[in-house]
Amino acid sequence: MDTMNNDQLGFEFLPDLPTAPVVPKKRAAAKAAAPVAAVAPAPASQVVSMEPEAMARVLEAHPDFMVLRRLKPCLNWPGSATGGVTRVALLDTETTGLDPTKDQIIELAIVLVDVDNATGLPVGAVQVYDGLEDPGRPIPKEVVAITGITDADVQGQRLDEASVAELTQGVDLVIAHNAGFDRPFVESRLPYFSQFAWACSFADIDWKAQGRGSAKLESLAQALGLFYDAHRAEMDCHALLAVLAAPLPFPAGNVETGLAQLLLAARQPSFKLSATNAPFESKDKLKARGYRWNADQRVWQTRLADPGALQDECAWLKENAYNQRSAVVQLEKLDALARYSARGGVVTHQQL
Repeated sequence: MDTMNNDQLGFEFLPDLPTAPVVPKKRAAAKAAAPVAAVAPAPASQVVSMEPEAMARVLEAHPDFMVLRRLKPCLNWPGSATGGVTRVALLDTETTGLDPTKDQIIELAIVLVDVDNATGLPVGAVQVYDGLEDPGRPIPKEVVAITGITDADVQGQRLDEASVAELTQGVDLVIAHNAGFDRPFVESRLPYFSQFAWACSFADIDWKAQGRGSAKLESLAQALGLFYDAHRAEMDCHALLAVLAAPLPFPAGNVETGLAQLLLAARQPSFKLSATNAPFESKDKLKARGYRWNADQRVWQTRLADPGALQDECAWLKENAYNQRSAVVQLEKLDALARYSARGGVVTHQQL
């Protein structure tokens, strides 16, 4: 399990208590096995008298147990910036469905915090907005089952647009864990969000390369020993901040946290590469490479995070998809103002 500096993350855990190291015994050979004496359980009075955190630390010291703690949102991060800061708004929505042209937001949460550009750590006070909105029609049963938000909860409710506008003044970067989903919904409801740079903590960080088995927010939190009540917008934002403030398992250079990685991603363009007129027989290679089929444009596409990755991918395409034949591919250059929105980027073509 990943270790975590609780003082640095400020999750209000109970004070550290001393524990005795538990060293697992080596398994004896079968022929030398001896009867194991029964061990009487600890008296109930002794177990009850232990504080929950003390019991948790005893379990943590044993190699056969992993302990999860409930996330307690931090509203004032310790320390101060050593240089400049980036004002970040972590955002999450709950909606009536998946289509921003037909469905509506029923909950919007924003957690605002300053991030130290030098360390990638949040510093200072956290500001929070969480509001419900009546979609004007019954919430689908499957959405109620996931979010717990009912028609009665949202009846007559409306987002406080003035509070959201005031809170987001001076925001440098909006972060969502699935920005491709959240951004179109938010821009449809509050159009001025199109003026902000956006980053996606799901897509802009290679969580697989960081040793995580899943990029789902709940799984990323559990890898840090945390659990929380998911699928409510505000708690999802607090969980995302906790995940992004934690040290990356495999940092690169000065990029030591998820927040630092997203600040870097927002400063450089990404590219959508279309394998135009790729031979039909190359489809399996493209699919295995991570390309996705765009049925509307009838082309295989992939996304590259930076110019260096784009150059490498073009070389791979020429050798593996086009068999060293000349080809012209389409590039769409996207910056943080357009990325994950319904708006397109700058389209060019490149000879391979």
